[in-house]
Amino acid sequence: MTDPAVPALRSWLFVPGDSERKQARALSGAADALILDLEDSVDPTQLPAARARVAGLLKSAAPARGGPALWVRVNSLASGVLPLDLAAVCAGAMPAGVMLPKVSAPEEVIEAARQIAALEARHGIAAGATGLLVLTTETPRGLLNLPHYPQALDASPSTLARLAALTWGSEDLGAALGTLAKRTAQGALTFTFQLARTQCLLAAAALGIPAVDGINADFKDGAALERDLLEARRDGFYGKLAIHPDQVAAINAAFTPTPGEVEHARRVIAAFAASPGAGVASLAGQMIDRPHLIQAQRVLSRAQGLQGTA
Repeated sequence: MTDPAVPALRSWLFVPGDSERKQARALSGAADALILDLEDSVDPTQLPAARARVAGLLKSAAPARGGPALWVRVNSLASGVLPLDLAAVCAGAMPAGVMLPKVSAPEEVIEAARQIAALEARHGIAAGATGLLVLTTETPRGLLNLPHYPQALDASPSTLARLAALTWGSEDLGAALGTLAKRTAQGALTFTFQLARTQCLLAAAALGIPAVDGINADFKDGAALERDLLEARRDGFYGKLAIHPDQVAAINAAFTPTPGEVEHARRVIAAFAASPGAGVASLAGQMIDRPHLIQAQRVLSRAQGLQGTA
């Protein structure tokens, strides 16, 4: 897996598209990205007003970007209103990216990318400038089809180039399955949701893009969030979705390489630089090989990317 194109996006905070108060608070917060929501957090009767509000926010923020990246969660392709969402919110200024929910097959990602590309062309925006964050496991079909993403998206280079990350969802999947609980009494995900999380991680790695961990819905349980973050960082996720501003600081801290990790990465890279052409090197009495070098390069690149956005 190559280093992701968006290394600094650790925290992705959902904000209702129709709430001026919550948007104002989020804009002054520390989240790397805001996901202005037109889907689950907006009543369908309020959707036209939410579209207008999000479009106005994108337009007003465009000249003075410097805070969080502004993304928009649109409604799914299956909803029938995706073209209306995109046309409305992109009328004034394109967002940094679009989150596509309830995806059941990679062909839906390709179609959404086609619609975004048409809007970019209409508004004179560089092709591919608007990213895509795909929610991959909110439907049973979506989870079953994740192994098909690499082949399908490799065949659509323009779509793949637009993909910023894959993420996974448990709430809608749980509702579709009739699940009574998504976690054990000890707080661990049950097998089905572990499978969804792992399939998302593997598909993202196969595509060479970041995987973003799903939400922890209990924003008052700091210990549960810390457990999620330790596991996500350990397993290879690059960031996490947040549903409340109070979750952002912990997420940012978890996905920022520590000084010790950065120093170790530099030592690994220096060890290989001292032995050009070698497949292995020695560090602190231990043999290290190319997987150690790749991981070290990734840690250092991520640290440098975060420093550049501070």
